[in-house]
Amino acid sequence: MNVRRLIPAAALSTAVALGLGALTACSASGAGSGMKDGKLDVVASFYPMQYLAERIGGDHVSVRNLTKPGVEPHDLELSPKQTASLGEAGLVVHLKGIQPAVDKAIAQSGAKHTVDAAALTKLEDHGTEVGHGHEGEEHHGGSEAGADPHVWLDPVKYAEVAQGVGKALEKADPDHAADYKKNTAAVVKDLGALNEKFTAGLKNTATKTFITTHSAFGYLAERYGLTQEGIAGIDPEAEPSPARVRELQSIAKKDHVDTVFFETLASDKTAKTLAGDTGLRTDVLDPLEGITKKSKGDDYLKVMESNLAALQKALGAK
Repeated sequence: MNVRRLIPAAALSTAVALGLGALTACSASGAGSGMKDGKLDVVASFYPMQYLAERIGGDHVSVRNLTKPGVEPHDLELSPKQTASLGEAGLVVHLKGIQPAVDKAIAQSGAKHTVDAAALTKLEDHGTEVGHGHEGEEHHGGSEAGADPHVWLDPVKYAEVAQGVGKALEKADPDHAADYKKNTAAVVKDLGALNEKFTAGLKNTATKTFITTHSAFGYLAERYGLTQEGIAGIDPEAEPSPARVRELQSIAKKDHVDTVFFETLASDKTAKTLAGDTGLRTDVLDPLEGITKKSKGDDYLKVMESNLAALQKALGAK
């Protein structure tokens, strides 16, 4: 016998009504308010978005990062609780296309206050380079499918994103718009200075080619007249094919490359294997998808300066 059939219809209706009433009360008491401890509740999808939200938002925002330190952003999975929280945030700052789980969660949550970094600057296709495929990722902002999402590694494009994030914060919290404008200007100024350092530091080098396990540096390479050679696909730990190893050996010899770069959030096994096969050394070139204890710096600007120093050494800057 199905016990549930013995419950009187009136009692069941009352229970459902009480449950709905409780949910409505919860919604009215805080969910969807967009505030947390008196500050604008901002959700960032991963570190580059967190950095801008914190720098521009300052004391007026409470920022939480969906991607914990040490987690590879591409592999992020979200809990139902995290997904639900997106709909309650005052602003969600993300980069559509690089984290499929986040894109799906935003759609499911019905989040109304979002800003997509991919729509704040022009994305470009660096997929013609070996090892720079981004299978399964979607890209927007007027770009073609397969465009490279790693815009934050180009200080000029990142500054464009910063300006868009600043405007989104002004709209979400107009009472503090003046502070957001001021903070945005400061970030843009810092990124302009960083661009000048890279331009001067990489102007005269013995070679313009660098080899990396993670083909995330297409924008950076294009901005400063360099050539990125990826070992394998988007997976920084993927094993290169024998044909690709031979090709990289030839490139290293022809272009006088002496370094194979790997990243902080992935194993250096592939880089060391290739380096051992080619007689090259290894070093870190950080794609800045997250900050950990292994990072050579505790924020975006410092890690980027470390990247510049690593490139100058590898390329034989004069």
